[in-house]
Amino acid sequence: MRIGFDAKRAFLNQAGLGNYSRNTLISLKKHFPENDYVLFTPEIRKGIFPEQSDFDVYSPDSPASKIFKSLWRSFSLSGMLKKQEIDLFHGLTHELPSGIHKTGVKSVVTIHDLIFLRYPQYYKSIDRKIYLQKIKYACDVTNRIVAISNQTRDDIIHFLDIDPSKIDVVFQGISPRFYSNEEADFSVLKRKYNLPDRYILSVGTIELRKNQMNILKGMLSSNINIPLVLVGKPTQYAIKLSEFASKNGMERNVIILNEVSDEELPSLYQNAQMLVYISEFEGFGLPIIEAMASGCPVLTSNKSCMPETGADAAKYCDPLNIEEVGELMSNILNNEKLRNQLIEKGKKRAQEFTYEKTSAALFEIYNKVFGNG
Repeated sequence: MRIGFDAKRAFLNQAGLGNYSRNTLISLKKHFPENDYVLFTPEIRKGIFPEQSDFDVYSPDSPASKIFKSLWRSFSLSGMLKKQEIDLFHGLTHELPSGIHKTGVKSVVTIHDLIFLRYPQYYKSIDRKIYLQKIKYACDVTNRIVAISNQTRDDIIHFLDIDPSKIDVVFQGISPRFYSNEEADFSVLKRKYNLPDRYILSVGTIELRKNQMNILKGMLSSNINIPLVLVGKPTQYAIKLSEFASKNGMERNVIILNEVSDEELPSLYQNAQMLVYISEFEGFGLPIIEAMASGCPVLTSNKSCMPETGADAAKYCDPLNIEEVGELMSNILNNEKLRNQLIEKGKKRAQEFTYEKTSAALFEIYNKVFGNG
């Protein structure tokens, strides 16, 4: 089978959707090597996808298409699929090229979340309109939809009015590096980022929806006096966190790390006292599983997909209940038996999210599209 992929995020995004795309492609190539994998991207940035040499890669080659890269991806790509004799095209991140339904090329699209519809206040009006147009088109014309959680599946049905029988749920996998039994040398990382011996970890873009402010408020309410390390891209919301910390004498207990590499992240999980991930809404909640695989206890939100992701291997709180957040953080910090239980259950839970399982589930869907499943 000759399978094409919208690989834009694999070549342009360091984290998030970029990791999903790269890990998916690498795993498919590893576990199903008998197929041809063809990647289409509007741009190639050096150093982001070292394994690209293992794939056939196509990007704009004419002067006009190089200038109008987004148009190439949205409108010119369908014609290329026919020329490259693609049997199946997988849009890894929310969209398919316009006109693909007229080419005869079968397709699959992965939908990660519909947060822009649930929380429109976080997005510009024009962006919401563009996102909706692209996602609705992809879901309408594709042969199968991959939702990365049951929460996302339910949102696709609710917001887009899609036939449930068209949707398959395939949990997002995590990188094999998080499953390593060998702990990295933390002393190097500790010196590089000036980290303390004990710290609480929070991973994810530093923004209002992720709710990091209530972690600080919970720490204050329960007199927790060890640093909080925030790993993620800061937004204007980070300024509010710093102002709150300064006002309440916590400035030395808030450490923001923006440029942590994928290779460094497992060690940060391994040496943290716990991960606190109390987002109000997510499509999946990847840091929950990364932490579990790394042997790090997890406190997360009881909202949206988080209970689905963590199952019985995490502690849950109302992310808006500051006292509850603080009390549960204190319990995990001070109860060694509870910590060990969470670590043991977490490692077991994380085994459900290997990319070996993810790629096998995806290939089952590809076969289903061709009537072989």
